[in-house]
Amino acid sequence: MPDLPLSYGGRYNSLIWKGDTAMPSYAYFQGKIMPLEEANVGVMTHCIHYGTAVFEGIRGNWNAGKKQTYIFRLQEHYERLARGCKVLNISLPLSLDELCKITVELVAKCGFHEDLYIRPLAYTSSQQLGVKLHGIDHDFLVFAFPWGPYLDKDKVRCGVSSWRRPEDNVIPPQIKATGIYVNNALAKTEAIWNGYDEAIMLAPDGHVSEGSGENIFLVIGDKLITPSTNNNILMGITRNTVMELAEKELGIKTVERAIDRSELYLADECFLTGTAAHVTPVSEIDHRQVGNGEIGPVTARLQEIYAGVIRGENPKYIHWCTPVYKQ
Repeated sequence: MPDLPLSYGGRYNSLIWKGDTAMPSYAYFQGKIMPLEEANVGVMTHCIHYGTAVFEGIRGNWNAGKKQTYIFRLQEHYERLARGCKVLNISLPLSLDELCKITVELVAKCGFHEDLYIRPLAYTSSQQLGVKLHGIDHDFLVFAFPWGPYLDKDKVRCGVSSWRRPEDNVIPPQIKATGIYVNNALAKTEAIWNGYDEAIMLAPDGHVSEGSGENIFLVIGDKLITPSTNNNILMGITRNTVMELAEKELGIKTVERAIDRSELYLADECFLTGTAAHVTPVSEIDHRQVGNGEIGPVTARLQEIYAGVIRGENPKYIHWCTPVYKQ
């Protein structure tokens, strides 16, 4: 077996290698499920050159006790994908129900008994060049692979990035268009090069916006605070989940408002949320300790509640969980 990078699940002849174990991986591509290695686009595909695609990141969470994978908030992810497609003038070839059904079938065929990541993509598929969103063919694909925590640390150190989020009339930040993620990638790499684990990005007006791949929350006194929609954020599905859990389970209602940069340094707690990152505590921002530098009580409680919810352990929220395997 060759040496392969495993941060995203190394691929070799349509297999995902974990140690010495090979597992088959598949994609839904051009209207059918096929081995992942056969799902390839041409070099002239329009979206490669212009970032004209909309994607989602969806989690499948393995519950060993129940021997079941639960896909978390599947419908909501595809609803957001559809909204992004409307902005980019991309016609989805399938209904939302069909997208959900295909995703469950694909994950079941992969057969992974561990946490996984699902990547749907709606894209401009014409084999032609030209900067436009009209007169272009569209298609849809989705694949899945094993993937553990995105920020694989108990708590992370963040730095405020010199790269700011774009205005809505530059490129809409509330949709997951592939082209906009150049902005996120610049911020993430800057943070890593500066010795941090993650970036915190500001809105064009200097208020706090979000991480490079996560929304951000602060605990200040007895309040849970997060940037509002007019701070150029992505409307995160995990963000929405945490806000609902905080109110229903902890009795804490989230305040959505503009956050000054200096408030990051004065917060009692800080954490990031995202499909890939789950609920990730922040211990330090710009070399300043957050609170006492440890995981705060509100953050810890939300982590615990969220972890149970996404694995189908809490019957109050089981409607958010789509089971994969028939039992």
